[in-house]
Amino acid sequence: MKRRSLLLGTAAALSLSAPRLGAAQGPRVLRFIPQADLSTLDPHWNTAYVTRNHGFMVFDTLYGTDTSYEPRPQMVEGHTVEEDGRRWTLTLREGLLWHDGTPVLARDCVASIRRWGSRDGFGGTLLAATDELSAPDDRRIVFRLKRPFPMLPNALGKFGVFMPAMMPERLASIPATTQVPEMVGSGPYRFVAGERVPGARAVYARNERYVPAPGAPSGTAGAKVVNFDRVEWLTTPDPATAAAALQAGEVDWWDFATPDLLPLLRRNRNLTVGVLDRAGYAASFRMNHLHPPFDNQGVRHAVLGAIDQSDLMIACAGSDPAMWKVPCGVFTPGTPLANDVALDVLSRPRDLERSKRELMAAGYKGEPVVFIVPTDLPHVNAMSEVMADTLRKIGMNVDYQATDWGTVLSRRGSRAAPGQGGWSAFVTFSAGADNATPAAHTLLRANGGTGWFGWPDDPDLETLRDEWFNAPDATAQRMVAGRIQRRAFETVPYVPLGQYFQATAYRNTLTDVLPSFATFWNLKKSA
Repeated sequence: MKRRSLLLGTAAALSLSAPRLGAAQGPRVLRFIPQADLSTLDPHWNTAYVTRNHGFMVFDTLYGTDTSYEPRPQMVEGHTVEEDGRRWTLTLREGLLWHDGTPVLARDCVASIRRWGSRDGFGGTLLAATDELSAPDDRRIVFRLKRPFPMLPNALGKFGVFMPAMMPERLASIPATTQVPEMVGSGPYRFVAGERVPGARAVYARNERYVPAPGAPSGTAGAKVVNFDRVEWLTTPDPATAAAALQAGEVDWWDFATPDLLPLLRRNRNLTVGVLDRAGYAASFRMNHLHPPFDNQGVRHAVLGAIDQSDLMIACAGSDPAMWKVPCGVFTPGTPLANDVALDVLSRPRDLERSKRELMAAGYKGEPVVFIVPTDLPHVNAMSEVMADTLRKIGMNVDYQATDWGTVLSRRGSRAAPGQGGWSAFVTFSAGADNATPAAHTLLRANGGTGWFGWPDDPDLETLRDEWFNAPDATAQRMVAGRIQRRAFETVPYVPLGQYFQATAYRNTLTDVLPSFATFWNLKKSA
């Protein structure tokens, strides 16, 4: 028997959307412009990164992930592994409370794991490897596994979309296909539902009952010390208005500063401008595999060959090549699994006439491509315009439908035909860390109707994913990763558009900003 223990001990526009409340005058208030409106609150329901960021304010996770991508105990004080890796016992820290004052119990977490795993690819793989998941008492969570699953803490500590948020059993018992009706977590902030204004504002208050985990803060791991009584998210779709508000001191932090305004912001001595997440983001073109024209593999492959990643990255991140990287395959450049297998399909010179011939040979009949585009995410909007132009140049009939991000998020869940309220394609983005391995790489899943929006169905790609999980060492994993990329470029579940680095900008009065996505613990603000 093996046993291992892991224990760790213009600014006026903003003024209208954010009325000056008495509490908002003091130095313990942070005003923040998010990347997009918070249209969805349930982190198990939606893969929007703004929802993930919200999720980490309200909810906590059993494990956190530090900046070295290593899992560390967060809600748990540690775990034991027995029976040759087939029995894991996780023990919750003492004193954990939900926002409503009730204790966090192991059965709450069991229900949360099941709910999350019904949506998330990594979580689903963990549950598929589990014979029994139980809570023998109030503090212990037990996994009895069919086979060893050494990445269990990585799964329960993932920090990408479909974050493994823990919530009370009464909420976690609601199927993940339905959003939970209230935000009750155990995280460092409470969501102030009564002050939410869709399209304009979300408000968070410090969770007075929160007990930080031990250890230095790093990523989503370690101590989450809250130094603000209140955080206001102020949705500001117009970049010029956001930049003006930041420079005038109306807000403290602009999450996604646009490339065209970076020179202006960098000249302001009161601002800090930089990149916090060095894994960057991966941009992607997602196609609907259920309906014409993209149910046709030949059509998808013709589009793949027409893509100029450099053009798309310039549109997204500007002309400074330090802010983006191409060619970019299915795994994030700069990470261990990134490889050049079959990458010539994206790195060779573009030949749009060849792509046009391939499109016709594949049997494209002029079906409309219903391209859904957000107007309030500037970088996605810019890439969408380039993609639409590329599709038109190779002879596709593009029906360009521009709307707000919230509508795009809602519509992409529809499986209806494109002409009946559905869609054909959209541009999206993923955190680079999510695309570093097959474990959390949502766009690489090809599990048909149970998969992510677009619903590609490729059993061979799914088999390769399983092979990666079962690979005995890093060398074997890299070999499988090359085969995964080759298969992905054959069947085209999606098209990689490039890796880019997102600049953020904040007032110099804000200190101790962690190198990660936008998190709101350990931050301090001087008067």
